[in-house]
Amino acid sequence: MQLAPKADILIVDDVPDNLRVLSAMLSQHGYDVRKVLNGRLALAAANSTPPDLILLDIRMEGMDGYAVCQHLKASAQTFNIPIIFLSALNDVFDKVKAFEVGGVDYITKPFQIEEVLARVKNQLAIRTLQKQLQEHNTVLESRVEERTIQLQTMLEYEALLKAITDRVRDSFDEEQILQAAVQEVATGLRIICCNVGIFNREANTETIRYEYRCAEIASAQGEGVSLDLSPEYQQILQGNAVQFCGISFFQAMTPNIAGQFAILSCPLIDEQGVFGTFRLFKPPEEWFSALEIRLVQQVANQCAIALRQARLYQAVQQQVEELERLHLLKDDFLSTVSHELRSPISNIKLATQMLEVILKSTGLLEDASSKAASYFHILQDECHREIHLINDLLDLTRLDAGVEPLTLTRINLAPWIDHLTEPFLARTHSQEQYFHVDVPSSIPPLATDLHYLERILTELLNNACKYTPPGESITLSAQVILEQTQQNPLQFIQHSEEDRSNPDPMSLRICVTNTGVEISEDERDRVFDKFYRIPNNDPWKHGGTGLGLALVKRMSEHLGAKLSVYSANQQTSFVLELPIQ
Repeated sequence: MQLAPKADILIVDDVPDNLRVLSAMLSQHGYDVRKVLNGRLALAAANSTPPDLILLDIRMEGMDGYAVCQHLKASAQTFNIPIIFLSALNDVFDKVKAFEVGGVDYITKPFQIEEVLARVKNQLAIRTLQKQLQEHNTVLESRVEERTIQLQTMLEYEALLKAITDRVRDSFDEEQILQAAVQEVATGLRIICCNVGIFNREANTETIRYEYRCAEIASAQGEGVSLDLSPEYQQILQGNAVQFCGISFFQAMTPNIAGQFAILSCPLIDEQGVFGTFRLFKPPEEWFSALEIRLVQQVANQCAIALRQARLYQAVQQQVEELERLHLLKDDFLSTVSHELRSPISNIKLATQMLEVILKSTGLLEDASSKAASYFHILQDECHREIHLINDLLDLTRLDAGVEPLTLTRINLAPWIDHLTEPFLARTHSQEQYFHVDVPSSIPPLATDLHYLERILTELLNNACKYTPPGESITLSAQVILEQTQQNPLQFIQHSEEDRSNPDPMSLRICVTNTGVEISEDERDRVFDKFYRIPNNDPWKHGGTGLGLALVKRMSEHLGAKLSVYSANQQTSFVLELPIQ
C-alpha cells in the first residue's frame, strides 16, 4: 500500500547523536521529523500536534520511555498514536514491559537503518489502515443509525396507519371518516394543518370541508376556490401526490392562512374518480419525506375504502328500511284483508250449513257419489280451509302486536301428551309410519298456556305425519335439561333417559323428530318465515299455506320458549325448550 506523503514522526531520545542519525535517515526518505531530548518535551509535542508515529527511547533522565508511553496511552488525543521503542536493553523482560505499556514494536540498539525504515513503514501502513477502518466504521455507524431511525419511523407510521384505518373503518358516516382522518394525520405527523377539499366539478370549485389545525393557524373550513387557480389540480386528477411550496393559490383560496407553506396534496379517489384532495401543511423550511408521502397516500386509500363501505352500508340500510316498510305494509294489508274476509267467510259458512240442511231434507246428499254431494263437500272443505287461513293470519297479527294474554295452567305432562297424541296413533298407522312417544312420568309439573302448547305440538306432529315417508318413524320426546347440558337434540333423541333424576332442573325440552326426510342447511333458516314453503318437485302434493311454522314460532316466543330445527343424516328434529315455572 502506498503511504501518505510526509508522514509526521516524533523522535524521543536523550542522546543527540541518535537523534541526528535517525532524523537524517528518515528525512531522506520523505518523512517530516520532529526531535525532543526528554519525556516531558515529548508529551508536550505530542499533545500540541499529534504525530503519525513516535520513536521512543526507554532509558532517559527524569521520565523514562515506559512512563511517557503510559501517559500517551492515557490520553484520548494521543491514544491511537503507534509507539516504537528504541533501546539498548535486550532483556526479554524489558521487551515484554514495552508491549504491556502500549508499544507496537521494539528495536534494539545498535539498530540497522534498513530495519528501522521497514518497521516504521509497516507501522505507518497499519496506522493508515486503522484510520481508514475507523472512518469506514464511522460511516457504517452513521448509516446504521440512519437506517434504524428510518425503520423506527416506518414502524411508527405503520402503527399510525393501523390506528387511522381502525378508526375510519369503525364508522359508516362519511363526515366522521374524513374528520377522523385529518385529525389523526395532523396529530400523528405533528404538522401545523391538515384539511380535505371536496371538488364540485359542475361549478369547477374546491371547498375545504374537513380540517384540523394548530392554534396559530386560522380556520379555512368552508372556504372555496376555482380549480383553475390550483397549481396541483392537473396532477391530482391523474392520481399523483404533489409536494410544493404554496404562495398565491392558498392565499387566494384561504386568506386566513397567509404566507408560504410546504404543502403535500394527495388525491382522494372513489369508484367515480378523483373527488377531492387530502392536503397537509408544514413550515416552508421543512419538507415531506418519502415515508410521510407514502403514509398519506395509504391514509387516502383507506379513506376511500371506508367511504365506499359507508356508502354501501347506507345503501343497504335504505334497502332494509324500505323492506321493513314494505313488510309493515304487507302485515297491515294481511291484517286488513283478514278482518274484511272474516265476515263474508262466516256468512258463507252459515249459508253452507243452511244449504246442507236443505240438501239433506231433499235427499240429495244421501248418495255420496252424486255430483251434488261431491260439489257440496268441496265447498264445505274449501270453506273450512279459508276459515283456517284467516284465523292463522289474525292469530299472527295478534301475536306480532303482543297483546294476547297468557292463561297459565299447571299440568302433568305425561298424561296430557298421551291424550294429545291419540288421534295421531291411528293416522300414522294408516300411513304405515311408526309413532313413538317417550315422555317420562318423572317430569315435574309444567305451568304454561295449554292452548298455545297444544297448537304448537299439533302443528309439528301434523307436519311430521305429512312429510314422513311410509316405513319411517316419528318420535315425540320430552326431557328435563340443565343449563350446562350439551345442546345436541339429535343425540337427545337417542338418549332421552339421561339426567332425569337430576335435582336441579332448568327447562323442559320437547322434541318432534321424524326420519326419512332432511332439510338442507340453506332452507333451515327460512322454514319459520311467513308463507315460505320448502321447494320440491310437487309443491301442491302436501298442500298448506306456509303459515303453520311461522305461527308456531310466534306462539313459542309468546310462551317464552325457544323453537329450533336441526336436520342431518335423513333425520329432522323440531326442538321446543320451555322454562319450568
